[in-house]
Amino acid sequence: MDGVHDLGGKQGFGAVAVKEGDAQFQYDWERRMWGMARAGILTNLTIDWFRHGLERMVPADYLSNRYFDKWCANYMMIYVDNGQMSPDEIVAGHVETPGKPAPVKSLDEVLAANRGGHVSFETPTNSAPGYAVGDTVLTKRIMPVNHTRLPAYARNAKGKVITYHGSHALPDKGALGIHEGDHLYTVCFTAQELWGDDADPRDTVMLELWESYFVSP
Repeated sequence: MDGVHDLGGKQGFGAVAVKEGDAQFQYDWERRMWGMARAGILTNLTIDWFRHGLERMVPADYLSNRYFDKWCANYMMIYVDNGQMSPDEIVAGHVETPGKPAPVKSLDEVLAANRGGHVSFETPTNSAPGYAVGDTVLTKRIMPVNHTRLPAYARNAKGKVITYHGSHALPDKGALGIHEGDHLYTVCFTAQELWGDDADPRDTVMLELWESYFVSP
């Protein structure tokens, strides 16, 4: 989806403040919001649907709201979409028929559940990969109305495949509730290919892109 959320390659938004170490919660409710998001309360939630929900926010709200304000608004939308509460219940501040309480977990338990162990996200597909390391690819020139992970600045651009990662879930379909695998690659672009002759010829940009984003050879 092409909206204000896709800021890659754009200018005029000022410097990005970089701080070392883990981010601190400024307010206690932000800590609770993070805990709710990691407690496994929501069912059928995918990262693609979560991201697409943020993309559908009112542009002025997306640009001005704090990080966890966006999370809160997005999770309320997902709760409604998932049938776990109604808009009237959100306005009232409580659900009419409380469900089974979620198990109480300590911070260490939540962290362990989210960081522990290696998990494979590979999703099989019936097709063979169409490209190999060293191949040149051309990305599509598109303006999708739904979710995509192909940045606007990298469309209709030529790059070189430097890694093949196997078949993984295609985010464009995942945001629609369709779990479909597609071949995933790391593609290297020169800065001049993306932004013209004024870009530094020494700079490159590497992106993880699905085969569906490429123009067929």
